[in-house]
Amino acid sequence: MSATRAGRGYWLYLAPSAVLILAVIVVPFGMNVAASFTRWSGVGAPRWIGLDNYARLLRDERFWQSFQHNVALIVAMAVVPTLLGLVLAAALFTLRGRRLPSVLRAAYYLPQVLPVAVAGVVWGWLLNPSYGALNELLGPLGLDRNWLGDPGYALPTVMAVMVWFQLGYPVVIFMAGLQRVDPALYEAAQLDGASWWRRFWHVTIPQIRPEIFVVLLTCTIAALKVFGPIYVLTRGGPGNATMVPSYFSYLNFFERLNVGYGSAIATVLALVILLVTVAFLRLQERE
Repeated sequence: MSATRAGRGYWLYLAPSAVLILAVIVVPFGMNVAASFTRWSGVGAPRWIGLDNYARLLRDERFWQSFQHNVALIVAMAVVPTLLGLVLAAALFTLRGRRLPSVLRAAYYLPQVLPVAVAGVVWGWLLNPSYGALNELLGPLGLDRNWLGDPGYALPTVMAVMVWFQLGYPVVIFMAGLQRVDPALYEAAQLDGASWWRRFWHVTIPQIRPEIFVVLLTCTIAALKVFGPIYVLTRGGPGNATMVPSYFSYLNFFERLNVGYGSAIATVLALVILLVTVAFLRLQERE
């Protein structure tokens, strides 16, 4: 069989995935972009209005505020879990061969496999101002708060919950990356008198830099498009204290029946995610 015919055979295996990507991603995204240039309630014929929805976005304070909240969630879902995950993974890796690291790794990863709705409802119970377990513990100290109902505490509380949600993912990825690090590097550093922290900084981090880039990229994308926890915990409230672009788009799509404006928000969010991805990949190539 010639190389040309063999190459054609490979394309047959790729065809189902290509059709799936076309049907699930490309076509819906194209329809979303087309709808963003219209005024449409979801019923009847859409009316073409050009760039009016995008001009409205530039003047919409709630839209810009939602992106500010997204930056805070990037800290909670990407930066903090990556830093904590590095330390925890390195600490657990030094205890490899024992049962405790496996148990802890499973415990850290458990929030990733829990349905978002279930975990959100449980956290809603824990943080309830009337009967929540957290206020029951902090009440005698005078530290009880309306954690999700006070605009001053809602976003920090959601950030703390998202750290809990996200922490297990970097721990598992980093521990997998540490498996390929040459043990001789640690042994040489230890013989030279390097402390645990110096071995962590000069051996562990440089050796698993590709995994760090992957975790930062995937967690940043997850933070930019976060929806489920916001929907379950706060619905973007109180006021607009926890509003994020994905929920803002949903709000316009399904509650206000302003499909064109919701499509414009979703399109801008998709472009931001694309730009962030390209920037991360370019930075990784340089490294």
